[in-house]
Amino acid sequence: MRLTLVTGRTVSQGDAMEKGKTEEEFMKACAVVELDARDMERLGVKEGEPVRVKTSEGELVLLARRAAGEQEGVAFVPLGPWANYLIGGGTEATGMPPFKVIEAEVTPASGGRVLRLEELLRLYQR
Repeated sequence: MRLTLVTGRTVSQGDAMEKGKTEEEFMKACAVVELDARDMERLGVKEGEPVRVKTSEGELVLLARRAAGEQEGVAFVPLGPWANYLIGGGTEATGMPPFKVIEAEVTPASGGRVLRLEELLRLYQR
């Protein structure tokens, strides 16, 4: 399913970041994608199930989380290493990566698993 990827800060992401980026709480706060309930239904996924998020920059498995409000057609990923991997480092001469309005393909990833921070950082080295 084609969705618009948007990234941004969240309270839980900020709290977890202050406790340590290598802590499990940070991964739980950031390695997720919030989806509209109707989009989750169309994808056939439930809360906490793995989905593959693919952009022109890369693809990762994240855990699906039901969005608090209605945001049909939007996939929200909290800022952090997982979001950064999906948005890439290009700035189109602005000095700032495109944190909003990125085309993404989201599909169920039955059997897929979310990469831990250490594993994700190895992908950056390639």
